[in-house]
Amino acid sequence: MEDVKLLGTKESIFTQRIMWALKLKGICYEFIEQDFSSISSPLLVKLNPVYNKVPVIVHDGKSLAESLVILEYIEETWPLINPLFPVDPFERASGRFWARFVDGKFYEAAKRAFFSSGETKAEGVESVVEGLHLLEGQIIGKKFFGGEKIGYLDIIIGWIAYWFQYIEEIGEFKAMDSTKYPCLHAWINNFIQVPIIQQSLPTPDVVKAVFRGFKDAAALAGAN
Repeated sequence: MEDVKLLGTKESIFTQRIMWALKLKGICYEFIEQDFSSISSPLLVKLNPVYNKVPVIVHDGKSLAESLVILEYIEETWPLINPLFPVDPFERASGRFWARFVDGKFYEAAKRAFFSSGETKAEGVESVVEGLHLLEGQIIGKKFFGGEKIGYLDIIIGWIAYWFQYIEEIGEFKAMDSTKYPCLHAWINNFIQVPIIQQSLPTPDVVKAVFRGFKDAAALAGAN
């Protein structure tokens, strides 16, 4: 038996990535729920003193933070159980490239579209649209970004399949369009229908409450 613990919040897109990966590989783990709305717990500060953020995985007493790092660790620790990374070195490297694009340029554009107003918001939405166009090009002709089954890149991009619609709603903008991105739209439906994914998703009300909280906190900070 493996001694695996996961500190996180079910509302967090980054925690969900680790939950999905562990479940897809059939790795049993203890989930230690953190309070999404409060300051970091003493345990979280102890295990992730650099960022004080979830997710954090603890395996045999050793802790790791940052979802991209944790996903690679999971794959390298249990490589023979439902591999998430492609075998081909080029495909593996390409997956890492697009993962960094989504967590970097695309994520920052979505934040600008969500939090900003006026010209800055419009620029953020435009960058999101450009990002969706690029992702559409990567999924053409495939059921999943990983091919016929969910892989590493699907896990990274998975938040777009569910959380993004509520980012648009609470952020009062629209970028996703099934007519412009039919392959991406088909992938969203395929991804959400996978039982392991579907069963772990927080409810829409919970997700929207979290995003409203982000907006309210940003507005309060701006007022001060």
